[in-house]
Amino acid sequence: MRFIDRYFYKPSFLQKIISFILLPISWLYCMASVLRRKISRFADFKIPIISIGNLIAGGSGKTPFIMEIAKEYIDVAIISRGYKRKSKGVVIVSQNGKIICTQKESGDEAYLMAKRLKNASVIVSKNRNLGIQKAKEIGCKIIFLDDGFRFNFKKLNVLLKPKLEPYFRFCIPSGIYRERPSLYKTADILAIEGIDYKRKVKIVNQTQRMLLVTAIANPSRLDEYLPNIVGKIILGDHSDFNIDKLQLEVQKHGATSILVTQKDEVKLKECPIPISLIELELEINPTIKEAIAEYIHSQSNL
Repeated sequence: MRFIDRYFYKPSFLQKIISFILLPISWLYCMASVLRRKISRFADFKIPIISIGNLIAGGSGKTPFIMEIAKEYIDVAIISRGYKRKSKGVVIVSQNGKIICTQKESGDEAYLMAKRLKNASVIVSKNRNLGIQKAKEIGCKIIFLDDGFRFNFKKLNVLLKPKLEPYFRFCIPSGIYRERPSLYKTADILAIEGIDYKRKVKIVNQTQRMLLVTAIANPSRLDEYLPNIVGKIILGDHSDFNIDKLQLEVQKHGATSILVTQKDEVKLKECPIPISLIELELEINPTIKEAIAEYIHSQSNL
């Protein structure tokens, strides 16, 4: 486990001391998030919006959750920030399943959703208002908002609560919460991992000696799903891959393939190394799907 993951999830005695020293900054961060909510102007875009969000920084399954729900609808848009993309402003990643930009312009998650969802349009925009307006312009009738909990829009708030909970219930930097944990109670739908949604994992193109290579947040959450591997190469979240260095690591470990997540795979289109894929799908409680469908139906008729 990396230092940063231990700090948030299994802190040593020294790391606990650091967390308490940083508490004044955490309180300021938390107060700023409360103030931002209070002063933000309410917006009703007259279109069904379903926000899939979380309260902690890092991965909690938002992307596969959105893909599993959104695949059942037509005329749907997914709007994401496009974290660490090499572009600015509003960018249409795909329209009705046709990809019209590169992975670097869209960011990892957005490109993965565009690649997997042939029934949807994917848009990246740091300004979610502009992203929603663009979705309406291109004829979308339903919007799934990636990480939209903090925005004061008329929407259905689905909050994901991951199985692996942080050690401290503090905001950044003493903990990993982006907003106070008590906000779980305000969700329209609270989906708890392991109860309301479960991960289903299979390894595609499995070989005898696989080297795990990943650049996702909190990579330790992969551990329970891993087969026998010859080693791990863990990079920072959303990092790019240096193919030459990867080839050296493959030789060093005597690996027959690199084992990557779906999010990592979108950055390895030109990779000459054999790739094994950790393919993830979510099994979501039918009552949650029904509640989302009812909300969409109720808002579509307004």
